[in-house]
Parts: sequence; C-alpha cells; structure tokens
Amino acid sequence: MKISIVQLNPIIGDIANNAQKIREKAELAVKKGAKLLITPELSLCGYPPRDLLLQQSFIDDMGYQLQQLAQEIPPEIHVLVGTVTFNTLAHEQGKKPLYNSVALINNGKIHQIYHKRLLPTYDVFEEDRYFSAGNEVNFFTLDGVKIGITICEDLWNDEQFWGKKSYAVNPIQDLVNEGVDLIVNLSASPYIVGKQKLREELLKHIVTKYQIPIIYVNQVGGNDDLIFDGFSCGLNKKGDVIARCFPYEEDLIYLNLDQNNRDLSSNYIHNLFDREEEEMYQALVLGVKDYAQKCGFSKAILGLSGGIDSALVATIAVSALGKDNVFGVLMPSPYSSDHSIIDAENLVKNLGIKSEIIPIQEGMNSFDLMLNPLFKNTEFGIAEENLQSRIRGTLLMAIANKFGYLLLSTGNKSEMAVGYCTLYGDMNGGLAVIGDVPKTKVFNICKWLNKNGEIIPNNILIKPPSAELKPNQKDEDSLPPYDILDDILERYINQHQSVDNIEKSGHNLKLIKKVIKLVDRAEFKRKQAPPVLKMTDRAFGTGWKMPIAYKNR
Repeated sequence: MKISIVQLNPIIGDIANNAQKIREKAELAVKKGAKLLITPELSLCGYPPRDLLLQQSFIDDMGYQLQQLAQEIPPEIHVLVGTVTFNTLAHEQGKKPLYNSVALINNGKIHQIYHKRLLPTYDVFEEDRYFSAGNEVNFFTLDGVKIGITICEDLWNDEQFWGKKSYAVNPIQDLVNEGVDLIVNLSASPYIVGKQKLREELLKHIVTKYQIPIIYVNQVGGNDDLIFDGFSCGLNKKGDVIARCFPYEEDLIYLNLDQNNRDLSSNYIHNLFDREEEEMYQALVLGVKDYAQKCGFSKAILGLSGGIDSALVATIAVSALGKDNVFGVLMPSPYSSDHSIIDAENLVKNLGIKSEIIPIQEGMNSFDLMLNPLFKNTEFGIAEENLQSRIRGTLLMAIANKFGYLLLSTGNKSEMAVGYCTLYGDMNGGLAVIGDVPKTKVFNICKWLNKNGEIIPNNILIKPPSAELKPNQKDEDSLPPYDILDDILERYINQHQSVDNIEKSGHNLKLIKKVIKLVDRAEFKRKQAPPVLKMTDRAFGTGWKMPIAYKNR
C-alpha cells in the first residue's frame, strides 16, 4: 500500500485555500497510486488558531469546507484531515465545547472523526482553553491494515522515555493493545533548536519498543511568533528513519507499506542539518518570510547601526524577502564612530540592499531645546541616551508607515533579558527577529554565514559591541562579558536554576544577583515588545507568562 504524507504551510483562518491545497495534493497522490494521504494537525484551519476558536462561524466554516473536501477529492484515496469539531455533550459534561480532531474522508463522505486525547498546557500550548480531551482509542482499517491515529501530544507520554508520566493515559500503549499495524501522528509541533533530533529519538524509542512502524506528519511555516520546521518522517520496525521531508518548506512524499510484513519503506529522505547555526538561520528566514507575507507585507525596513545584531537581521531579511525588498537606514549621532558608519555601508554593499543615511543630530538638538527647562542643571544620563534611540525608532516608524514597510526590530535575547534596550526606541517594530537568539549565538551564526566569503563585514565580528549612545561606550561598561551573561541567562531563564545552583557552576554570586534583578525589572519592557520568533523552549513570547508587578524573592 502506498501512503502519502503532505507537509503543509497553512494560513491560519484561510480555510477555503487550505482545503484547496489538500485537494490538490490528494489529486497528485492519486496519480502516484497512493491509497492514503495524511495531513498535519488542524490542517484545515492552521495551527494555532487561538481565540478564532471562540467564533462559531469559524467552526461552522470548517465543517462546511470539510464536507466540500470530502465530495471533491478523488474517490480512490482516503485522506486524514486535521480539523475542529463540536463536543455536543459539553454542556452536560461540564467540558469545553470543541475537540481537536482528525476526519477520515473518502468517496464523498466523512467516514470517521477521531479526537486528540492529550491536551498540552505548557509553554505556548493552551489547548484546554478550547478543547475537551477525547477518550476513545483511535484506529481504522484500510485494505486489511489496522492504522492507529494519534494527534501531536498523544505521542509524547512514554514514561520509559521521559522517566515520568505527564498524563494518566498513554494513547500509544492503547493502540498497541488494540493490535494496530501502523501508527500515524498528525502534528503541529513548533520548532526549537535541535528538536527534530529529540522527536526522532522518541519515535525510534516507541518503534523499537513496540515493533510497530510510525509515520509522523508535521506542519511547516511561520505563524506569528511560532515557526514550524516540518521534517515529517517515517520509521520502519527497526527504528530506522526511512523517509524525511524537507525542512522549512511544503513537501509531498510517498512511503510503501508492505502488507505482508507490515513494515514501511521509502527512498524519500532529506538529511538533518550538520550545523546548529544553519538550522537556526533557516528557521529565522522562514519566520520572517511567512510573518511578512501572511501579514500582507512585501518589504521590510530596519535600522543599521554597524553592529552585529542589525547586520544579522538585515541578512536574514534579504534571504527571506530578497535584496530589492529590504531597506536599511543609517542614523548616526555625534557619538557614532566612523567605523560604525563604514561597517554599515559595507554591509549594505555586501547585501546589495537600498539604504539611506539620516543623521539625528538635529533631532537631538530639538529635544534638548524642548526639554531644557526641565533638564537644566542635571547631568547627561540614561534619559538623554534613550532619546537617541527613540529618535531613531520614530524615524523608522515614520518611514515604515509612509511606504508600507514591515519594521524589523534587531535586539537579541541577551539584551531583551536584562533590559539593555530602549522601549519606544530600538524595540520599535512589527517583529523581533532575533529576540530569542543570545548574543553569543548571534556571533556564531554570523561567523557561519561568512564561511564561504564575507557577508558580514569582518570588522563587525571583531569590534567590541557598543550602543554608542555616549562617548567611548562599550556594552561591557554595563553588562558582564556576553559569554558569562549568556550562561547565567541560560541557567536562570531556560533551565530554571536557583541562585545557589548557578553559583555552584562557577559564577560570582554578586554578579548572578545583579543579572537576575535586571531580568526581573525588565519585564515591563518585554510585555511591550514585538512578537519574538521562537528559537528555544523559553522564548519571550506566547509561552512567557511572568508578572510585571511582583516582589523579587
């Protein structure tokens, strides 16, 4: 039996066009002789639909499009479609009114509806806000093959693999008990660095444990702050990955299920990335590309300081949108060094983008004049430094508004973590591209970009980082060296380590407390930041739910 998996990049809410994609892929699969087509989780509406699920018309539209899709796909093929269905017993059960479901359609009919059994409520997931959990074991038989259905999280509760049990039930074990021949998983699993290796380790563990092959189908594309990397795959009974889709793009591949030995084979396989830097860079490119296109932007603008952060964001933007669609603005102040302007101009030349130089001295003078009655007899300080950033932010927003550009903010995770950024200044923008990329990794990615020739001017890579808001300023005047800072931040933010544990790792106690205080005090800034493309399991985005007003322990 030939089985096709389609890795889709849906637009959330564009139900008719998402259905059209599924229809077109089903027609292609039939031409290749496929009997079954598997789509990702919630493929009909896109994941995550969030509070669109509170609109009844949204659910009704999915029901209508699903019926239409069932009637229009070729009768030779069965299709598993991710959708949302009503829980008709919700009121009497005291449960949520919807299910996260999979529909089996064929020959004009919806043959069966299956419901997701495990509903994640951690990090970016809030599924119990909308959905009831299914309580039935999900499977069907096709051409004598018993196929078990799971939806994303249903796969992730193997107590032996994790060393703990997160849910009372294990849908995989239940399917094994039913004697299924094949397990399929329809997923919308967001990207974090290195996650595909973890997914495949889990899949291999399950396959070798139960001697049942698995097909895993993941969504691809950027939706707001989340990036879905795809990497849909199939594993045979030995636990070998025998099929893997392309990352970061739509794909349609085929697997063969031998109906005698109930095992999978295929020759459609794409390799994993050799370098973390390439994996992260390509994810960021996809995030920018889809955020811009799905929000209706074709061009982007950003400020170019001559520093490494704006250099990386500009390079990502060019890869995502094309050099003719990226506009860089240099806004030197009296404190900007000559080499910073030269470095920014060299970057513009290397990337081939359009640019403009707008000195901000005049704006600074105007603000000094207006504020002089209040600020006279005071020392130059943070307020005056931040005014420079806010002048730049205002200029960028004005240009973005005038010409319909998407403004990309260029701050990295290290800066956002400790508040080394200016609200209504360099934090302005529609998307924080590298807001989940620590400074040390920014350097690593830029060095990787230069592996085959200079893209990022070399001087940007070797000069000490500086905001250049006062004479001879360096980041290390206010912050510890970035390798030390990033390790403390990783331990505190991502690993949730205590002060004592961070100190035991070799860091200075006084410095640890200073960094943590900066992180906690900067929460009000992060709440007002643009969406941050998620790269790690602890990004300053949808999954970050810290209070602003609280007393630090």
